[in-house]
Amino acid sequence: MKLIFSLVITLFTWSLIGQDLAILKYKGGGDWYSNPTALPNLVKYCNDNINTYINENIQSVEAGSIDIYQYPLLHMTGHGNVFFSDEEAENLRTYLISGGFLHIDDNYGMEPYITKELKKVFPNTELTEIPKDHPIFNTAFNFPNGLPKIHEHDGKAPKAMGIFYESRLVIIFTFESDLGDGWEDQEVHNDPQVVREKALKMGANIVKYAFEN
Repeated sequence: MKLIFSLVITLFTWSLIGQDLAILKYKGGGDWYSNPTALPNLVKYCNDNINTYINENIQSVEAGSIDIYQYPLLHMTGHGNVFFSDEEAENLRTYLISGGFLHIDDNYGMEPYITKELKKVFPNTELTEIPKDHPIFNTAFNFPNGLPKIHEHDGKAPKAMGIFYESRLVIIFTFESDLGDGWEDQEVHNDPQVVREKALKMGANIVKYAFEN
């Protein structure tokens, strides 16, 4: 019954809100609210460059709330601990298999926690590296080498990890890249414009993919 109710909510709300996104608020003590200028800048970039009409007033939604079904795309970030209750994990799974999409951007230090918590959402599925020829790397702008490197962190190569459900990519986890830092106002990290442009273009690819798939 809960699954059917959630599916009805999904179909109803997404028929009314075709293009919108929100920040996913989670428990565990991690700073889900970090990079406050990132999403507003990404939304403006998308509206100006890839013909989206996204609400620039960015809302946050809790993982266990039915409010997540209002948004085709959820964005999640932070530096530390993440925790999903069983009910939150079930809610996220229903959202994702019903057509939702989750972008998780590691702002440094999130990887071991989110990897563990995603096993609650998809117990029988592992995060796997997304092939560089996947459409998410060329849906709006072309990234033939895959995910761009924005911040150094541990100096490792950037990785775009994903979870697929029935061949559809439903989660992208961007690791050792930190796209969100590249989306922030220029004075926050003093990134060169060319670096910020790469981050915004990859973000636009994620947005376009999430809205169209």
